[in-house]
Amino acid sequence: MLKVNEYFDGKAKSIAFQTSTLPATVGVISPGEYEFGTSKRETMTVISGALTVLLPGMEDWMTYGSGEFFEVAGQASFKAKTDIDTAYLCTYE
Repeated sequence: MLKVNEYFDGKAKSIAFQTSTLPATVGVISPGEYEFGTSKRETMTVISGALTVLLPGMEDWMTYGSGEFFEVAGQASFKAKTDIDTAYLCTYE
């Protein structure tokens, strides 16, 4: 069953589903700057657009484009910003 999630007054939306091995979401983040929290370990792959993130324990922002991914530990938070609508796939472990 699909579950729709909405964050930041609708500026980030995702649809949750189960892959053959892991729970996942696919979604779009509108232009802006956000802070996301994690409950489980996440691997986020940019599908379209670009996402600039400040990961836990890092001092420098890193930009990830289409086909690139980053990982975030569970029980953590990270900052993200984008200038264009950016689509992503996120898996949870």
